[in-house]
Amino acid sequence: MSFQSSLFDAETTAGDQAVARFAPDFASWQVEARRLLAEDIAPARVWWQPEPAREHKTVSQPSAKPAQRPVARVPKAFVDQARAVSCHCNEDRWALLYRVLWRLARGERHLLQLGGDPDVVTFTRYAKAVRRDMHKMKAFVRFREVAESGAADHEPRYVAWFEPEHFIVEYVSGFFKRRFANMRWSILTPVGCAHWEGQGEVWFSPATDKSAAPEGDRLEAAWQTYYRSIFNPARVKIRAMQSEMPQKYWKNMPEAHLIPLMLRDADRRVQAMEANRKDNDLLRCGPRPASPDDDNAAAVEASAPASLERLALQATTCRNCPLWQPATQTVFGEGPANARVMIVGEQPGDREDLAGRPFVGPAGQLLDRALAAAGLVRERLYLTNTVKHFKFSPRGKTRLHATPSETEVMACRPWLDAEIGLVAPELVICLGATAGRALLGADVRVTRDRGRLIDHNDRRYLLTAHPAYLLRRGSAAANAGEYERFVEDLARAADWV
Repeated sequence: MSFQSSLFDAETTAGDQAVARFAPDFASWQVEARRLLAEDIAPARVWWQPEPAREHKTVSQPSAKPAQRPVARVPKAFVDQARAVSCHCNEDRWALLYRVLWRLARGERHLLQLGGDPDVVTFTRYAKAVRRDMHKMKAFVRFREVAESGAADHEPRYVAWFEPEHFIVEYVSGFFKRRFANMRWSILTPVGCAHWEGQGEVWFSPATDKSAAPEGDRLEAAWQTYYRSIFNPARVKIRAMQSEMPQKYWKNMPEAHLIPLMLRDADRRVQAMEANRKDNDLLRCGPRPASPDDDNAAAVEASAPASLERLALQATTCRNCPLWQPATQTVFGEGPANARVMIVGEQPGDREDLAGRPFVGPAGQLLDRALAAAGLVRERLYLTNTVKHFKFSPRGKTRLHATPSETEVMACRPWLDAEIGLVAPELVICLGATAGRALLGADVRVTRDRGRLIDHNDRRYLLTAHPAYLLRRGSAAANAGEYERFVEDLARAADWV
């Protein structure tokens, strides 16, 4: 028999029972399982007897080679899950692996898709348990610096203690090798230890107890200070936290003794945060411009009647819809009062809300480039928006654009109509669907009507995309065609300027 060795052999006993002896790792089980499968030995006849290797391994992968005899192919999903199952602590895992392998090789190609099959249920449960244990080890290993006799001062060793539920040390060692490649480390556990010297291969040693691990190091106080500083009591969900970080792991983590104290103090800290919260923290990114009602009224009276200046001053006190409350300020139009072309967008964005001017943010910068490419000069155009206040959804300190509703558009419509009436443009360019529907009616469609001149209410209109739409499309390469089309649409206004 070509696979007989001190580690891998099978002998036939009374009753035609096969005893499979092998080193207790996945690669060694593969060798034995392939030999048994090739010799057509059924699972019920095999007695699996894992035995420790005579020489301790010093590499991260076993040196045993798979059998060269042709055997049936199995799905890759089985191999991936079988590696995890082989690390489970239950002694029946080897027999389970061979039963599933036998059935897959004997025609049940879709066995793993049968969620109610007893073997598949156990197989899947074992794999999930091992992977959950691996996840916990990756998350809760805490290294501590130790001084080694004879080691150079600049090459300390970092040692961690962990208590896995399954035999996962070898399986997960590759993660730590990649993650901490530039430091010398050891992970000690009661089921085996892993060591990395900063080069070569991970090597393994027998199990040890916690007394071999250090209790603390010089960086622990700094780590605890950092942990306290990033703790956010307003986001604590105790049950979710304990589900992800079970208390049995706490005893090995230096920050763990801080957790009960911080949880006990969380309610008080949340109340203090609420008491100190300012409206500006939630509603706007900048202070509102000082505009007392009396001063504004005086400024309106001092302005020329039926002028854009007076209209803009009057709009600063607009309360036609609730959008004025979270916005920093009203963003009115700007440009020559006798402009022949007016550009109407949807609403001001974050930058416009802070600056008080239309089209000064990223979309406005793209519009400026497109206008120049189309042969148009921004200073000769009147630019405004359908809605005069920034509508947004807060995401922490970020304000995300939110599309204005029809009610909000109608509330701002008198200001837009007044602007159009005062400027009296010969051509109005509508950027996007909101501006198009507000001025041309609900039936207008950007995809259908884009780029063509539309006569409506004794005025000519041109509908095109909003520059923010081009920004949302992603990379410049993917967006090149849309930008060129946008420039072509704007170029149709050249005859009016």
